[in-house]
Amino acid sequence: MSSIKKLAAQTAVYGLSSILGRILTYLLVPLYTRVFLPAEYGVVNEIYAYISVFLVLLTYGFETGYFRFVELEVDKQKVYSTALISLIITSLAFIVIALVFSKPVAVALRYPKHSEYILWFAIIVSFDALSAIPFARLRSQNKAKRFAVIKLINIFFNVALNLFFILLCPYLLKKGIAVDFISTVYNPEIGVGYVFLSNLISSGITLICLIPEMTGIHYHFDKQLWSRMIKYSLPLLVVGLAGIINETMDRVFLKFLLPADISLAQVGIYGACYKISIIMSLFIQAFRFAADPFFFSHAKQENAKQIYADVMTYFTIICSMIFLAVMLYIDVVKYLIGKNYYEGLTIVPVLLAANMCLGVYVNLSIWYKLTGQTRFGAILSVAGALITIGLNIWLIPIMGYVGSAWTTLICYAFMMIASYFWGQKYYHIKYNLLKIFRYFALSFGLYFLSTYIIVDNQTLHLIINSGLMIAFLIYVYVNEKKPLQHLV
Repeated sequence: MSSIKKLAAQTAVYGLSSILGRILTYLLVPLYTRVFLPAEYGVVNEIYAYISVFLVLLTYGFETGYFRFVELEVDKQKVYSTALISLIITSLAFIVIALVFSKPVAVALRYPKHSEYILWFAIIVSFDALSAIPFARLRSQNKAKRFAVIKLINIFFNVALNLFFILLCPYLLKKGIAVDFISTVYNPEIGVGYVFLSNLISSGITLICLIPEMTGIHYHFDKQLWSRMIKYSLPLLVVGLAGIINETMDRVFLKFLLPADISLAQVGIYGACYKISIIMSLFIQAFRFAADPFFFSHAKQENAKQIYADVMTYFTIICSMIFLAVMLYIDVVKYLIGKNYYEGLTIVPVLLAANMCLGVYVNLSIWYKLTGQTRFGAILSVAGALITIGLNIWLIPIMGYVGSAWTTLICYAFMMIASYFWGQKYYHIKYNLLKIFRYFALSFGLYFLSTYIIVDNQTLHLIINSGLMIAFLIYVYVNEKKPLQHLV
């Protein structure tokens, strides 16, 4: 099996858990956007923005650090136990801090009556952080199937619990069925809090599933090794933190930069429409899971740079296909969210384009990971975060969530371009830029063409758009048939 085929196979397996799981989770979006008002759904989006930030803080780059040192060190179990012990200590400390300061933090975040949100989110973050290194070990050992199964168990319980608390319990109470039982496990006043409780329970179940990876090993904490891992990983913490600011903190800016009477509703609408770009995000996430161990394991091969260049080309082809498919069928895709959220559909192409830039940046980032110069990744991410903060502060009061969408695109486009030119200086890879540009240009061009084709009949409109999609696929087939033959 060729290297790229192996990467594709690994991406597919990781993608099964990620994509299938996210699809199941995504099916909750129609539920959320029909049961909860935009302001209520805004609470969910804001809290998950904080969860994303603190998950990066509590893993502090040790996932990538683990991949690096498990390749360098002879005693791989020592690397694993040192990283795992470190995360156990910091995660438990975080839960204790949340217990002590939950009330003042809740007041600061404008949730004075819901200090339990703070504790729940702290436990979720801690459980997920503890799971990070066992999951990384499964990836490094190419145990993609076990990885996928555990991820799917997490998603299954999360979805099932959401349906139980948000749909089934209110329905049974309304119908007067099993009232005594339902009353003991369900409190209508918790409302959106059940989204967080469902996540908490499913994260706990995931941790239980990972017990075999956390037991049966000799626990040994090597201070010297830990110091080296921290030195390598801390710049990646900055990278991750800055990256998560770019990805999620616009929800927080929207809440605090807009008038209080509309801010959470704007967060809800923005978050719901952001979910429509989920297909692009799913592919990038699945690719990320497979890419780090793949890139590191092939770094010493003679043709490594050519492999990386080929990966970039095929990656951009798939991203272009996803962009075009979502936008050509947006009249169908929009039914995944409630009507109260339709006003935000104008930002979907902007967010899809932003995610395309992010995906290319993920590919390009291999240069500073392989060369050990992770500080450059930190610089790029911090620069992106500063752009995100600055443009959100400037644009949100003027444009609302539209300003956040354009900020996301500008940020990722800057990081992509800067990483390319910087990377070519330190780790030159001859990417096929002309081909990559052609695919991007064709997908955007066909989308804009579709916006100028106005017909009253929706069926005819979908047929025309399907023709445009087929034209793109034919172009890909004609141009890639021969290059792909060596992968078969």
